[in-house]
Amino acid sequence: MLIYWHVEKKSLAIHSQLINCTASEVAAMIEGAMRHGTTMDVEANYTNSHGQSEIGFGITRLLNFDLLPRIKRINKVKLYRPVAGEPDAYPQLTPALTRPIRWELITQQYDQMIKYARAIRTRTASTEAILRRFTRNASHPTYAAMLEVGRAQKTIFVARWRLGDLQREIEEGLNVMESSNGANSVIAYGKGGEITSNRRDEQEMFVLCLRILQAALVYVNTLMLQDILGEPEWANRLTPADRRGLTPLFWSHVRPNGEVNLDVGARFNLAVASVPGPRAPADQTARSTTGPLSGTEGVSVCSDPLGEGPRRTADNFLDR
Repeated sequence: MLIYWHVEKKSLAIHSQLINCTASEVAAMIEGAMRHGTTMDVEANYTNSHGQSEIGFGITRLLNFDLLPRIKRINKVKLYRPVAGEPDAYPQLTPALTRPIRWELITQQYDQMIKYARAIRTRTASTEAILRRFTRNASHPTYAAMLEVGRAQKTIFVARWRLGDLQREIEEGLNVMESSNGANSVIAYGKGGEITSNRRDEQEMFVLCLRILQAALVYVNTLMLQDILGEPEWANRLTPADRRGLTPLFWSHVRPNGEVNLDVGARFNLAVASVPGPRAPADQTARSTTGPLSGTEGVSVCSDPLGEGPRRTADNFLDR
């Protein structure tokens, strides 16, 4: 089994799901971005190579959020020409260019593509079910049109990636997942962090409890940082670069084992958090990072200190 995580860019885990090892991680990425259960609108999703494919680029474009993966061997990715009949239009890109995008196919199947995207958004059908149907019939015209949309979007992504700024943004986003992985390994330290049960409901309970504990850690750390930054001495000492480096996901003050005397009547001497009012739509956006968690090894997200479970490349996914 795999546990697939979605972590908001400010270190809060917003979604987790239990999937089979044979399931598409692209579908899991899309499901989490659409079903995170918060008031935020996800505008972009960072992932590693296993969470992207051409069909993934196509569906995320139809669902109106960006897929921003860290692609292995991106220098080998082919770019699709925008129009036919202009072979010499981009002489410096000639070695990387391949055939033109089939815009006429996209136009013909546009209504059907919107129908499937609407089904995913309204939960009429799951992404996994739709992709399974398409991969069983790779000649389906709507599937072919979605692939064309994905190829166009992937070409745009690679062009943006080569400019440099997007590379740093993706690395920063995926570093949040690495930090989340470290926190999980501290919290779920028992039995080496392994999920010992084979029962699906107990595995789901393990992950939900881990998610609650990590959210509580982030919340308490946020209150602690809030109090410290409220002191003039620290507020004046920190530079803008220092503030950009602040994160609520740290655990050096956590004692994961040993005797703990719990006093339910005691409270932290922290300021009460104020509840913000309704936010404008422009503020209700988020960028999330995703990664798989091995159902047999319990705490691994993105990095691999305890194992990630099987991964698939985009080619393997499309071959299915």
